Formats: sequence, structure tokens, C-alpha cells
Amino acid sequence: ISAWEILAHRDGFPFPDYGGRKMSIIDACPVRDQPRVHDAVRALLKRMNITLLEPKATRTQSICCGDSAWGAIPTPEVKELMKKRAAQMPTAEVVVYCVSCVIAASIGGKKPRYLVDLLFQEETVPPSLDLDAWHARLQEYIDAH
Repeated sequence: ISAWEILAHRDGFPFPDYGGRKMSIIDACPVRDQPRVHDAVRALLKRMNITLLEPKATRTQSICCGDSAWGAIPTPEVKELMKKRAAQMPTAEVVVYCVSCVIAASIGGKKPRYLVDLLFQEETVPPSLDLDAWHARLQEYIDAH
């Protein structure tokens, strides 16, 4: 069970009200085959009064933001994949629940809205737009843990 599933059905959390603001979404690759997570994320967005405009490829049919290609193809080509995926989003603001998707949406010219940030009314700031530096940082974390 994911934290999203628990929180989506929890009473007492002070969900912010975004006044029906329109956003699209990139579903995270690791949960592509988990409709219950997709449902929970959308329930959270509904509880925050966010109007979701789904892209064509969504939920179990979602397409990777492009980051999974890093290391397999040259970085400039990965950035092009990110731009291509971001261009499929029907709104400027894009809900994401994966940190690599934050970076991909930013590289693609969209305004990423990380789900945790939305819940706490924070702006989403990409940790880096340098993919090679970002992946080095991830690897350092993995190696340390």
C-alpha cells in the first residue's frame, strides 16, 4: 500500500483548495501497473479541488517521462524525449509524484507540481536540470544506503 492510498482516504488532513485549477499528470513508471495508486493520486487531487486534464497516455498506458533512457542513450537525446513527453501534457502545470519526473517536466518547459508540494502548498523546485549531475547524486545516495 502506498502513502497516497492511505492519505487519500484519511479524514482530518487539511487539504488545500486550489479552486479548480487545471493541471495534467505524468503517472510514475514504477506504478504504471498499479491502478489503485493512480486512483489514490486522483482522489487526492480531487480533495484539493484540482481539475485534472488527462493526457492521452495515462495511468496503465502512461509513457515514461524520458528519464529511464538516461545512460542507455546520449543525454541530449534523453532531454529530447523529456520535451516530447512534456509536450503531450494539455496544461502548463503538470502533477508528478516522481522526482525524476519533476526534472523531466521542467526540461520539457512545463511547471511541475510535485504531489507532496501540492499537499503542503509549496512550490516545486527541481533538484537539478543537469541530468548527469542528477544521476550522479542519485547514485551517491544509493551507494550510501
